[in-house]
Amino acid sequence: MSFPDLYILRHGETVWNRENRMQGHLDSPLTQRGLGQAADQRRILAGRDLTGFSFLVSPLGRAVQTAGIALGGLATTVRTDDRLMEIDVGRWQGLLRQDLVEGDLVEGPDGDPSLYERAPGGEGFDGLEARARSFLDDLSGPAVLVTHGIASRMLRMIATGAGREALLTMPGGQGNVFFVSDGRQTELR
Repeated sequence: MSFPDLYILRHGETVWNRENRMQGHLDSPLTQRGLGQAADQRRILAGRDLTGFSFLVSPLGRAVQTAGIALGGLATTVRTDDRLMEIDVGRWQGLLRQDLVEGDLVEGPDGDPSLYERAPGGEGFDGLEARARSFLDDLSGPAVLVTHGIASRMLRMIATGAGREALLTMPGGQGNVFFVSDGRQTELR
């Protein structure tokens, strides 16, 4: 299946990202670094032709805060969509990652994506994939999306036609933008 062109942004660094804490559907504000990352995303997008693009954002505060900076002056209308929310991590929301699985230290701001599949009471990859496919299937034209780490990977996995194994190795990061067109993704910095 073919999808319209997409620019996919992850929210900037949050207080809980810095603490290595699971957020899921909970929220924490952007750090100063996160505010700078959102400004970097705006700089990237300002150099692109966004004529005809819609602008859609996860309703979670960290994504809305990022969108306010990254899309400021570029978008006239920004809509939220619950299907862009991060994967629900159930009973792990708000907990430190190192406390989740003894002896399994999760490195970096994105952590180990497979950890999200194991969250008790969480959504799991099947639930997230169904939600992301529904969202992508409903798009009627090119779009700029402001979302979250695992949700971004899932959206890009589907839009590029990659298999589920790509979800675990796909690049992430904050402050960058992924452009997906004709089944290929390009990381913009």
